[in-house]
Amino acid sequence: MGRIREFDEEKVLEAAMQLFWEKGYEATSLSDLTSRMGIQRPSLYSAFGGKKELFEAALRKYTKTRASHIRAQLQSNPSVKEAFRAFFESVVDDEYAEGPRKGCFCINTMVELAPHDEKFEILTREHQMYLSVIFQETIERGIESGELMIGENAKAVSQALLLSLIGLTVMLKSRPERSFIDHSIEMTLTLLK
Repeated sequence: MGRIREFDEEKVLEAAMQLFWEKGYEATSLSDLTSRMGIQRPSLYSAFGGKKELFEAALRKYTKTRASHIRAQLQSNPSVKEAFRAFFESVVDDEYAEGPRKGCFCINTMVELAPHDEKFEILTREHQMYLSVIFQETIERGIESGELMIGENAKAVSQALLLSLIGLTVMLKSRPERSFIDHSIEMTLTLLK
């Protein structure tokens, strides 16, 4: 008979996700993980496999939660233009707030691991494509309501917005002048005619 786990798997996965998000894959040691998660190495291996499998589980948790949050945020405003404005501004505000600048865990993974690991290349690309679909659905809502006059270009505009989001998130790592970012967002939002 298997031994009953003495920890909440969701809580320890959340702790691992936060640590990987702060430090990245390579800079996070097993000792860092067991300390933050409050479990022993055998428990980590038993519940998640190795470090790479734990990282994958943490990334999947992040992407699922983040996509759900973005969808809810974009749906919460009846104006599609204002929904996208509020979304982009929230991304920027998070990075300029006091405290650690973690960026997007998925984009961090895309930069750190995707060029060298096919699994993470696929996982990060899947998340990007899913966000593009969320953006496209939001744009189509604006077309249906008459707010947007994009015509047949909803998919292309959603992909351009996603590319802008990724570039913005990477650029925010160096904390450029806020006015530069604000002007760039204004130009990006002109895609929503």
